[in-house]
Amino acid sequence: MNVRLYVWQRGTAALMAPLVLVHLAVIFYATRQGLTAADILGRTRGSITWGLFYGVFVLAAAIHASIGLRNILVEWVPGLRSRAAALISTAFGAVLVALGARAVAAVVLG
Repeated sequence: MNVRLYVWQRGTAALMAPLVLVHLAVIFYATRQGLTAADILGRTRGSITWGLFYGVFVLAAAIHASIGLRNILVEWVPGLRSRAAALISTAFGAVLVALGARAVAAVVLG
């Protein structure tokens, strides 16, 4: 694998680890407090902090997943060139960013 892609994938993994832990902690807190979806959305609406948190999460996950998909395509699809795998995985990453950004906007902006 390309060294640059290796570093990016490991970097995004390192970034996502604490983000996943915070996300899980929030889920546990919300369920233990009996919060409804409306309660949670009421607390996140207009919050720049939550918007940045989940925005970074979306970007890191999209980069991480698209690099992983590229590697899987190169290894598992016979005859697929590295360039084609890169294009497919980049398009996949762009879709993840778009969907994730839409979800973050819905939660934060309403």
